[in-house]
Amino acid sequence: MMGVDLAGKAALVTGGARRIGAAISLALAERGVRVAIHCRASRAEADALAARCPGSVVVQGDLAAPDAPARLVAEAWERLGHLDVLVNNAASYEKVSPEEIDPAAWDRTLAVNLRAPFFLARDAAVRMRARGAGAIVNLTDWAVHRPYPAYLPYFAAKGGLEAATAGLARAFAPEVRVNAVAPGPILLPDDAPPEQRAAVERATPLGRLGGTDAIVSAVLFLVGNDCVTGTTVAVDGGRSLR
Repeated sequence: MMGVDLAGKAALVTGGARRIGAAISLALAERGVRVAIHCRASRAEADALAARCPGSVVVQGDLAAPDAPARLVAEAWERLGHLDVLVNNAASYEKVSPEEIDPAAWDRTLAVNLRAPFFLARDAAVRMRARGAGAIVNLTDWAVHRPYPAYLPYFAAKGGLEAATAGLARAFAPEVRVNAVAPGPILLPDDAPPEQRAAVERATPLGRLGGTDAIVSAVLFLVGNDCVTGTTVAVDGGRSLR
């Protein structure tokens, strides 16, 4: 890694038990990082993954709860001894037309996708700064600047998280670096039909889905490069060019 030796570090990965989060957790563990793998309902999967990651633990909580960020940071810190890395990977979204959005749906989506990652990052950064160093990576979305109308609360939240990334980077520099990865077409839902995959590939300049390795590589780059902060890296196969 560039600038930062990850061996012996400690990390919290939200939504770290499944799909992209699991790939990030495992990649960090393979580099000697002890990981606090966060889950909400996927406890069995989180426990199974932790068993593959030496020194790692599972922390559980619903990010929609206002007290969850502070509790999760404190628990991960206590059980691992400290935190050097936070990856805000967890997300939720629901399809709803603009005409049908109600305050409850809006608040629920922003709680998980903006409020929780902001306070997780803020609380972790305060502790990291006291120790002299830390790295935070938030996962946003390539389509923040071209949002789909059927997912406006989700994209509003991810746009806010992109702005928060830059603001937190300025607030906690030079000790703590804060960056973001904006995934594009990486993984489709498990039940996506073949024709959906083909359509996504046709719309992507590189002509393929990125897969989890593409996101893992970007996260590791941002965690390991000690001269990058306040930036959002699009990992979208060129999708944002169209």
